[in-house]
Amino acid sequence: MNKPAYTRRLGLYLLIGVYFGIVLTKSEAISWYRIQEMFRFQAFHMYGIIGAAIIVGLISVQLIKRKGARDLDGQPINIPPKNMGSGTRYWLGGTIFGLGWALTGACPGPMFALIGNGIWVMLPAVVAAVLGTWAYGALRPHLPH
Repeated sequence: MNKPAYTRRLGLYLLIGVYFGIVLTKSEAISWYRIQEMFRFQAFHMYGIIGAAIIVGLISVQLIKRKGARDLDGQPINIPPKNMGSGTRYWLGGTIFGLGWALTGACPGPMFALIGNGIWVMLPAVVAAVLGTWAYGALRPHLPH
């Protein structure tokens, strides 16, 4: 890929990220109070946002599979079937993710939006999330899958 096309893609990704941050902010998905309401089962607001995201994701994946969608380089998008195994890695990973979400008051997408909104206290959480992702990538070949 040549340099101008790469730069244009980065610009496009930046604009999409800014738009996503605005949507998260306007929908109050970055609100600590909304997240606490969700974890205390006091309001439907966040469950509605999460449910809508799941529905959009399901429809998107089905369209990608059925229409033979291609990526930006023209390669076919291949979504292999999930091997659930015993499911332990999913419930354990989900539990760790949920604990981190409850402790910080934000999941990964909103953490970046919070920093974009000037909530600098989230910076250590973002650094920890990036380091955790890097550590998983480094350890992945040695982990049971």
